[in-house]
Amino acid sequence: MFRAIADVLRAIGAAIATVVTLPFRALARLFGGASDAAGGPRRRRHV
Repeated sequence: MFRAIADVLRAIGAAIATVVTLPFRALARLFGGASDAAGGPRRRRHV
């Protein structure tokens, strides 16, 4: 019984962690894409 309760709490915690980290992942992807787009041609010129 305690194992079932622990599994439910673990699933709830995983869902909460996913919801909390999604905005930060989106921001990181946005800023990462912007920096790659800005820095990409410069890097190619130096090579």
